[in-house]
Amino acid sequence: MYFEIYRQTRGTPSSGKGQWRWRLRAGNHETIASGEAYVNKSDCLHAVRLIKNVHDETPVKEI
Repeated sequence: MYFEIYRQTRGTPSSGKGQWRWRLRAGNHETIASGEAYVNKSDCLHAVRLIKNVHDETPVKEI
């Protein structure tokens, strides 16, 4: 698995164009998770770091 960060190229500035996004890819390169848009690249990277630091003790809640 690996993370990708990229700048959104579609839409309008108010709908996210030019903002930073992340996605998590499986070994077969399929997207298995993605996140919201961030204005700053550093904020996007921070979100990736937070996800990478999640431990096995994190609960899963069924709603």
